[in-house]
Amino acid sequence: MEDLIRRSGIALSKGFYTEEQAAAVTRYVFGVDTQLVEDGTYFVLEREGLLLACGGWSKRAALFGGDRHKSGPDPLLDPATQPARIRAFFVDPAVPRQGLGRRLMEHCEQEAAQAGFTTLELAATLPGVPLYRACGFELVEDFALDLPGPVSIPLSRMRKHLA
Repeated sequence: MEDLIRRSGIALSKGFYTEEQAAAVTRYVFGVDTQLVEDGTYFVLEREGLLLACGGWSKRAALFGGDRHKSGPDPLLDPATQPARIRAFFVDPAVPRQGLGRRLMEHCEQEAAQAGFTTLELAATLPGVPLYRACGFELVEDFALDLPGPVSIPLSRMRKHLA
């Protein structure tokens, strides 16, 4: 998964971020969040044994970032009052725009709803915004994440209410 995430983060950021921004966000933020794997809320799509996409949802407070971006415990959210998180969606740059992200999103929405959540929230990188809008997410706010370098990455907090 780490290789897919790295390749996706660099290649699919072209036209959205500078090469420096894509390299920094891939190095310092992107990556597998093993808590999602342990919680059973991170999924992969494969074809003939090849990993094509990965992504998940979380019942925990962290809005984004892999293991190396974390700085402490990640407490559980209250489904009655807090939105579940959509986390770490990456598609192999050899197979973009084939509905893989949407398939993962539909699965995550169903799983989060079954867990009692009525709202989803995420932090979208600019390459992800079109997918999330197409899936019914609305912009809450734009913000920037400052990374070493110094590099600043524009992100969008987005939200969706589940039916």
